[in-house]
Amino acid sequence: MKRYSKDNLSIIVRKNIRKYRKIRGFSLQELADLSGFTHGYVRDLEFLTINKTPTLEVIGKFADALEIDIRQLFDDVDPDKYKD
Repeated sequence: MKRYSKDNLSIIVRKNIRKYRKIRGFSLQELADLSGFTHGYVRDLEFLTINKTPTLEVIGKFADALEIDIRQLFDDVDPDKYKD
């Protein structure tokens, strides 16, 4: 069984937020508007070199905005996709 650290889970969630934003065709601003966060927060969350760890409540708001099950944000992501 694979073990996950807080940092590892944070990266997975953040990559998935970006992945599903792109799949839905949302801009950073559109996702910010739908989730109730600022453009800067969404941008910083997706920019993996900035250390941000979203709370479960925040993750839930993104799942709702993206119209996905919250569990999808914890799925492993192909490391070569959704970098840009």
